[in-house]
Order: sequence, then C-alpha cells, then structure tokens
Amino acid sequence: MKRTQTNKVFKEVLDVDGQITVEINGIEIKLPERSTLGDAIRVSGSPYQEGVSVGILKRSEMEQEENVVEYRIVTTSGEFIIDLFEKHSPSKEQWINRFREYIDIPLRWISRDAVAFGPFVSEMAPKREKGAYKEYELLFAAGGGDPQNTHLIITKARHSAEYGAPLEGAFGKVVSGKSVLDNLEKKDRILEIKPVISWKQTGEHLLTTDLTIPLEDGEKVFTFLNVMLSAESPHGAEHFFAVIRSGTFKVDMVSSSFISDHALLGELPVYENYEPRTRGTVFLRTVGYGAGKAFISTDDRTSSILHSVIGHVEQGMELVGMAEIGHRLLVHTTPPQIMLHGKSFLEAEEELAPYGVKLIREGDIADEALIVSQEPDTTIEILREGSVKATGVDDSKIVSIELYDNDAPMTLDFFRHAIGLQFRPVGIMPLIMMYENTYIFKAEKPAERYKEILPENTPKKMVVSGEIGVTNQAAKRMGMIGVKTKDDDLFGPTGEKFISTNIIGRILDIQKLQNFKEGDKVYVIERNRGDTHEQ
Repeated sequence: MKRTQTNKVFKEVLDVDGQITVEINGIEIKLPERSTLGDAIRVSGSPYQEGVSVGILKRSEMEQEENVVEYRIVTTSGEFIIDLFEKHSPSKEQWINRFREYIDIPLRWISRDAVAFGPFVSEMAPKREKGAYKEYELLFAAGGGDPQNTHLIITKARHSAEYGAPLEGAFGKVVSGKSVLDNLEKKDRILEIKPVISWKQTGEHLLTTDLTIPLEDGEKVFTFLNVMLSAESPHGAEHFFAVIRSGTFKVDMVSSSFISDHALLGELPVYENYEPRTRGTVFLRTVGYGAGKAFISTDDRTSSILHSVIGHVEQGMELVGMAEIGHRLLVHTTPPQIMLHGKSFLEAEEELAPYGVKLIREGDIADEALIVSQEPDTTIEILREGSVKATGVDDSKIVSIELYDNDAPMTLDFFRHAIGLQFRPVGIMPLIMMYENTYIFKAEKPAERYKEILPENTPKKMVVSGEIGVTNQAAKRMGMIGVKTKDDDLFGPTGEKFISTNIIGRILDIQKLQNFKEGDKVYVIERNRGDTHEQ
C-alpha cells in the first residue's frame, strides 16, 4: 500500500466514532470497532502475503508483570529485546524492581566490545576484579567501584574486562535487535522500557489465515518475522534463501525447543558457524539424518557440531512461538538476497544500486543479455567485496520450461536438485547427446545417489513434442533427462520404454534447441511453478 493511500485510510479511521487500539508488529494503530484482521493489515501497511498465517495475541486481564522475563528497550536508534536469566541474582532483582528508572538515561560510552548507558545510582556491591563476558549479555557495573556511578552495560563480543560488576556478573542477554547495538552513537539514549507479555504467559492466542476475523481492543498482531543473517555464514544464508524461496517458512515440525522447515531435506549445507543456539537462532542441520533442514530455536540450546548457525530472528519471535505444523510464516531477511540469475544486466544494475555494489560484466555484455552466473555466488560475500562478476548469455541460449508439480512431485524433487533450480532461478542441463529428434541431458549434480526416482506420471499412449522426461529406477540409465522435438508413440524422451520414463514438464520454446550442439550447457528458467498438467 502506498503511503498516501495509507494516510487516507488512517484519516478515515480516525473520523469514525467507536475506536479500538491494536498493536501490529509492535506499532499501535486505531481502528473502528468491528474492524477485521484484514483491515488492520491494510491500514498499517504491514508486510503480508496471501496464504500466510498471522498471529493474534489476545488481551488478558491476567497479565502480570512480575513473571515477565522479556523486556523491549527502545532507543533513539532502534529497539532490542532482552531476556532475563532464569537464575535469581541481586542484579536481576534490581532490574525487575527498578527498570522504569532507567528510561531517558544516555549512552555514556561505546567500545568494540560493549556499550554503556548511565550513570545512575544503585545499591549494588561491585567487585574490583576482571570478569569474562559472552556476547550480548547485560550487567550492571559501578565505574570506579562507586554505586553512585552505576551503568547498564551490554556486551557486543566475547571479552574480559574489569567493569566493577557484582559477583554474579550478567543477569540477562539480548535476544532480538542485536544489530541496533552496532548503530548506537554517543548522542543516543533509552526512550522506553516495556515488559513483553508473551502468548505463553496469557495462554490466549490465535494463529490464522482468515483475515475476516474481528479484532478487539488491546490485541496484538504479528504478520512476519525478520531474520538477521550472520556474516559468518554466507553459504548457509543461501541455503536459507532457498528454503524460503516463496517468501515463507513452512512449519513441518514443532518441538519444545524449535520449529523446522524440511524443504531442502537431503541437501548438505556447508558447516560454517559454531555458536550457541539461543532462542531465536536460525540454524541448519549439516550432516546425518535430517541434513538440509532449517530450524528456528524457541529455547536455548548449546552449540553443536551438527548444526551451523546462519542467523537470528530480530523481530517476530511471537509468531514463531505460536507456530503450528502446516502453517506458513512470512519471512523477511536482513540483508535480502542478491540474486542476479535470469535478470538482464540493466535489471541487475538497478538492483545493485542501493547497495553501492559494482557490476562487472562478462560473457555476452549487452544490456539485454541474461545473467546465468555470478561471482561471488553468495549475498554476504558480494556485499563484503562491494563488487560482483556476472556472466551473460544471449536469450537464444536460455529455454523456458513448465514443470508439472502436481503430476510428478517426487521426480521434480530430484530434477530441481540435480540441475540447480532448488537454489537458483536458472538451472543447467549439459547436452551430452543428439540423435534424430532426441536431445539427451545429464545433470552435473548426481542427485540420483540420494533422491529416489520411482515410476511416476509415465506416458500411456504418446509423448508429445517438447515434453521433458526423466529415466526412472526401472531402467539402468536412471536420472537421464531427455526431450523430443516430435511426437512419439513408442519411446519416451530419453529413448526408454514408457514404463521407464517419468514426464515432468515441457519446454515452452522447443525451437531454441536447434541453437545447441553436444557438449553445450543449456540454461533453463522455470515458468508457472506449481501449475497442473493433464495428459
């Protein structure tokens, strides 16, 4: 929704008698009574995608602040959320009883390892000795050992220091909005500290796709979650981008400590980042049973040599906490993916402009040439280096394909993995043989080693020109890919009997195959993903 449209709706809303106040993604808005969930999304302009699940936290008279473990700290440069440790300590007690007194205190100093807000007066008992601190911890510290000169310190990295902290050290940790700490400047200050009442505490919540549900005064709505990707996991980030290719995280499993999406089960991500899987951590299983799954932690767990951390949920953990199997959650990432494949050089330059990234053209460098590869291949490395080499080809070297997801889902799982369409909009099919009206391809990636190709959607009477066939497990040449340029009532596209051939889709511009010779790479772009084909 455009800003002018949103402002117009707001004005109309405010002119109506009988209003309710609701909070959507942390922002309060006013609506007429009997407004629906859809009204709130439209008025606020909140992120939303058709079919995703939206969380509603119901207002409860039973909400009690003394049981709160999370607090939202709003600063002049943004907000972050802290989580208090379970263990009781004098520092934790001090925070619970006096957190309102820390509103409006300025940022006193910044270092590579930590930031400090203050000073203020406390009754803490400081210890003049060096302490060891982990990243994103909170502690009180008395400058010069004087409680009259107390500061709230938030660490940004693992380090040792003598802060004049109490014996118990840290009393909490930052669980969301960590990037705000890197943006803080000396002019900043704390504006507000708000206890976060979670759905688990109230026990009243709803996860729904129905936008006609009426909202009530005081309810809180969550439409999306934002994931801050780790600079230490460039390849893992690309795996996650592929998992959420549709813009959503599909909840395939829910446990007491995580939710998971199994879209890329069987793909082996690179292990890159060993760190604790705290609440809100996004991580990948890299080896063994379940490799390829993507997880979001809902509880704290230790580091694992089987799981590589690729990011953290910065906003929307409430939605994660409400997740149920089968629901899809809308996901935004910081940074968003830089994917140039399938774009023209002009389109790529427009996409890169906001990042200040230089585009180096290779191959066919015409403005209208289509990009089939990029180096570096990952978003994080591109942003780190500030430049990217992209290889372009003429449109005649790219064929468009339509795949029959409803007819051959298992074979398409193999096909997309084998030619790279699980991770990129452009796949590669090396042409290894041509004879008469038949083209035979062999994918560079041997996905048939870990993907089954059982007989599925086999032809009955005829194979139509342009249809793509894959040899199934009933024949020795399992995994071969073929296309015929003429109808055939005897053999499938790979030259096999019909019973050994799975039909998975069709090439939309079959005439382009005449531009290729044996040994060439045929680039393919998938169109109309999810369409059904009827034979």
